[in-house]
Amino acid sequence: MLDIARVRAETPGCAEVVHFNNAGAALQPRPVLETVRDHLDLEARIGGYEAADAAADRLAESYGSLARLVGAEADEIAITDSATRAWDMAFYGMRFRPGDRVLTTASEYGSNAIAFLHAARDRGVTVEVVADDEHGQISLDALAATLGDDVRLVAINHIPTHDGLINPVAEVGRLARAAGALYLVDACQSVGHLAIDVDEIGCDMLSATGRKFLRGPRGTGFLYVRRSALDRLAPTFLDQRSAEWTGPESYELRGDARRFECFERSPAGQLGLAAAADYAMAIGLDAIERRVTELGALLRTALAEVPGVTVRDRGARRSGIVTFTHGDRDPAEIASSLAARRINVRLSAQSYRYDEGAAPAPRVRASVHYYNTEEEISQLIGAL
Repeated sequence: MLDIARVRAETPGCAEVVHFNNAGAALQPRPVLETVRDHLDLEARIGGYEAADAAADRLAESYGSLARLVGAEADEIAITDSATRAWDMAFYGMRFRPGDRVLTTASEYGSNAIAFLHAARDRGVTVEVVADDEHGQISLDALAATLGDDVRLVAINHIPTHDGLINPVAEVGRLARAAGALYLVDACQSVGHLAIDVDEIGCDMLSATGRKFLRGPRGTGFLYVRRSALDRLAPTFLDQRSAEWTGPESYELRGDARRFECFERSPAGQLGLAAAADYAMAIGLDAIERRVTELGALLRTALAEVPGVTVRDRGARRSGIVTFTHGDRDPAEIASSLAARRINVRLSAQSYRYDEGAAPAPRVRASVHYYNTEEEISQLIGAL
């Protein structure tokens, strides 16, 4: 059982707001805040390089923390400044040739979709959207029928940002591996939300962020790259962190996933990211997953009883991200009115989506986390 009172006492923001924007940026716990602040204070007192030297052992240990979080090894982890950058380093590291096929899902993120279009124009790849099944998630039957020798990459999200579903990533992994395709999972909404095991998923690459359900600092993320996939990827750019200058006309790539890093980074952010991973594992990833799933289901049930409200979520298995609309109220107005009551939700809107076409209707997105309470859900329902 989670000690919710203790967790909330360790989360200063819980005394200030009712926070249902965890899919945007979760409230940080005090151990994460103190880790970041302490290192920034050390930098101010003795200098940035000197502070990094003093924290060298902890910075090295941070890779182990992130690896344990997702069931990987420390040398399979690269630390980045965001999930977007982590995903970009994996995707743009693909050695695409004209005619290669990339398979994705209808619920893909806008940033990833733009990268697909860029690769299609720049490298001549073909991007194909696999159909949804009856639940709105990627259809395994359609994927199996579409996979072939010319598919170089299957790239999907674990949890979309806008409609509550959880994609069957482990089942997709088995199909991708059998077809010989590399497999990239965008886990920016699932790390810290669900218990993650990269071997169970079967992915070759997985990208994640610190700021969302992991409860880490903004401006942090990480990339997992399976050892066996490392030499099938070429980093987008290199510096003295990712490679060694071995002669006037030669260099040698690092032999681990840190070939996808760059030299300059925020040591405070890196330490805070590792502290967030350690905090989540100390609480228990399975317990977090159960709590978030239960609160998400409770919120959907309560919303469905509010006159005029329609819950928009899909999926055979659903996450802690809950989206809804109201027949007589604009979603932006709802979000603004709730903010005035110190209840944080977010407007979920995108100019285009594979699954709905141009200009889909915006929705209100309320994303729960384990530190939220049943009473806070009642506050949201009462305000609506």
